[in-house]
Amino acid sequence: MTDYEVVVIGAGPAGLAVGLNLVRARRRVLLIDSNRPRHAVTLRSHGYVTRDGTPPLEFRRMGREEFEAYEEGDVLQATVTDIARKGDNLIVTAAERGGDEHSFEVANVVLATGLVESFPEIPSLRQFYGTTAHSCMECDGYEYKDKRLALIGETEDVAERAVLLSQWSKDVVLLTNGHDVVSDWWKDKLAERDIAVDGRVIDDIEGQPGGILTGVRFADGSVLERDGIFVRPHWTPSVNFIDSLHVVRAVDGLLSVDNEGRTSEHGLWAIGDITPPGPEQLMIAAGAGQRLASVINRTLLGLQ
Repeated sequence: MTDYEVVVIGAGPAGLAVGLNLVRARRRVLLIDSNRPRHAVTLRSHGYVTRDGTPPLEFRRMGREEFEAYEEGDVLQATVTDIARKGDNLIVTAAERGGDEHSFEVANVVLATGLVESFPEIPSLRQFYGTTAHSCMECDGYEYKDKRLALIGETEDVAERAVLLSQWSKDVVLLTNGHDVVSDWWKDKLAERDIAVDGRVIDDIEGQPGGILTGVRFADGSVLERDGIFVRPHWTPSVNFIDSLHVVRAVDGLLSVDNEGRTSEHGLWAIGDITPPGPEQLMIAAGAGQRLASVINRTLLGLQ
C-alpha cells in the first residue's frame, strides 16, 4: 500500500480541481499526467472567468503549481498503462517517458483523462488546427465573428452545429465531405439562416505558412475561400488502460457514472469529458471536479 488516499489521472481542469480541493481537505493525492493534452496546439482558451484568453498549456502549468504547493500533493509525469483490481483496492501502473515504471495500490482512483480527437481524413487539416481551424465554436467562435466560415463534419449532428456557428457569422457553409448526413428537415432549417450545404468530397485545405488557411479545395479542383474552419471530430475516451476492469459504458464509449461520479467499478470515479454528455467547457469541467472532490472526501469519512 502507498500512503496516497486518491490517485487522479489527468491534469486538465477537471482533474486539477479534484486534486486541489482534496489536498485542501488534507488528503494525500497523487496526480498522474502524461502532459499530452488534445488542446496542446490551441493558442488561447476562452470562457473561464478571470482566465479568458489564457493559453491552455499555461492554464495547466498554473494548476499543477497550485496543486504541488500543498505538501499533501505529488505530481508524476507519466502515462498510465494499466489499472487492475486487487481486493478492495486498485493497482495503477504508469510509465515515464524514460521507461521507468511505477505501481501504486490505492482505494480510490479518479479518471479525468479527457478525449482523443479523430478528424475527417483531410491531409493538411492538422497543420491549421489550433490557429485557423478549431473544433470548439463556443471556445473560439467569437474570434471569427463576421468572417467567412466553414463547418466540416460527417456526423448527424453537424446541421445543428452549423446553426450554432451562425451566431458568429452570416457566412457559414456546411461541408459534409461526401457524406449524406443532413435530413430534408435540417436542410430547410439551414436555409432559413442562409446556411449553404455542400456535399462534395474535400481534397485538402489550402493556406499560407503559419497555419493561416485561405480555403477548402474540393476533389473537382474548385476552391471555397474561407477565413476559418470549424470541424466536428469523433471523440474517443482516453481510457484504454481500464480494459481489465468491468466499467459500464454509455453512448460513444463514454463512462457511465452515477450522480456523484462513481463508475460501476468500486473505488473508480470518472469526471469531465469522458463522462456523458461528453466535451464541456473549462469552467463546467472544473466545477464538476470540485464537486467530486467533496463527494470523495465525504466517502473517505464514511458519510456517503
